[in-house]
Amino acid sequence: MKAEILIIDDNSDIRVILNELIQDAGYKTRLAANYNQALTEIDKKLPDVAIIDVKLDKGDNDGIELLNHIKSKDKNVPVIIISGHANIEMAINSLKSGAFEFIQKPFDKERLMNFVNRAVENFKLKTENKNLHSKLFHSFELVGKSQNISSIKDQIEKISQSESRIFISGPTGSGKELIARKIHKNSKRKNEPFVILNGALLDAKKYEQELFGEEKSDGSILYGSLEKASGGILLIDEVTEIPLETQSKILRVVIDQKFKRINGNHDISVNVRLVCSSSKEIKKEIQSGNFREDLYHRLNVFNINVEPLNKRIEDIPLLINYFTKKICDSYNFKPFEIKDNNYLLNYSWPGNVRELRNLIERIAILSPGNDNDKILQIIKESLSTSSEESFSIAETLSIPLREARENFEKEYLTNQLRKFGGNISKTANFVGMERSALHRKLKLLGVKDFN
Repeated sequence: MKAEILIIDDNSDIRVILNELIQDAGYKTRLAANYNQALTEIDKKLPDVAIIDVKLDKGDNDGIELLNHIKSKDKNVPVIIISGHANIEMAINSLKSGAFEFIQKPFDKERLMNFVNRAVENFKLKTENKNLHSKLFHSFELVGKSQNISSIKDQIEKISQSESRIFISGPTGSGKELIARKIHKNSKRKNEPFVILNGALLDAKKYEQELFGEEKSDGSILYGSLEKASGGILLIDEVTEIPLETQSKILRVVIDQKFKRINGNHDISVNVRLVCSSSKEIKKEIQSGNFREDLYHRLNVFNINVEPLNKRIEDIPLLINYFTKKICDSYNFKPFEIKDNNYLLNYSWPGNVRELRNLIERIAILSPGNDNDKILQIIKESLSTSSEESFSIAETLSIPLREARENFEKEYLTNQLRKFGGNISKTANFVGMERSALHRKLKLLGVKDFN
């Protein structure tokens, strides 16, 4: 959808010039010739950006009054103040009142459009962040009581208030982005942008454009993630996907907080806190020459490691209850209960927390009411389709019965032990064996204690 610019000026020639200039740039426009018209247009519908002359027909500062009126409705709407009677005091007062920029008449068209483009980008970013924040029904909560999650919660408490760079490692779907958002929410930068740059989704040729931005030949500017995140936090997801030639430039940003846009001739200064994440083993990437070791050490001031879900079984019941409530509340569905968790506790969860959340959402949508049989059917059908869980029948049939039995027993007892936190007595009771017999079986199969 095209951004809409409200032009407020009592000079008809200026209105025409601005209108043509802005429409040529691909934006929609609305016009107001005096204070009352402007007030009507603002109250009818807030624009994405407003351009306001300081002096209209009502008084010397009626443009500032309109600025304040807009800010009272939505403080995120950027307002560009223009004036043919400008002085330093007026400019300062405008900026103190919340103006995005102040420009003097007669204005340079290119300079004005740069302001407009920046203002549109700024509004879009703040709107996207606000919408995203409201849509995230998990409310930035990190659920779990395992040692790993408890440790991460403690780390978040300690490092959120600092300005240090953070490196989050963990498998896909384990909650790395959620941790980064939690850090942002608890930091001094919580009211500033939180921007995500996903390296895995970008073409190598576009990486620098997305990160640093670009100055076009027509004078327009494409703002990159670094500028969009200025004042806030930039999460570089799957940072190991950054091309090597770009890594040296990022190193400069880390050190100096400066960079050049593509085709730019001057340095851009930013104030950004970097958080990076990766699902790959970073040390292996360094050894293979895919990632600069000096950059890694700069980014890894604090390290947070998220374990896969199958290594923190005790978190699964809590996550089930949490997602069930959140999803049912979000969709206004009737609450349901998963009465038998054994199937879920013994599953390997290759997709980690994300896979569990998706399963609960699927149950909420497909299961009418609290039908236990239907719920169990959905669980079995959903999890049996997992690539990791679909144990190759052909592979199983190709080995002797004794070996197949041992493989099954080893996997079964390992999962049961994990479910009961390594407690031999509870595991033995559940599987129907004597404690001493279970000890012997575990030793025979080469299963290590979980204590």
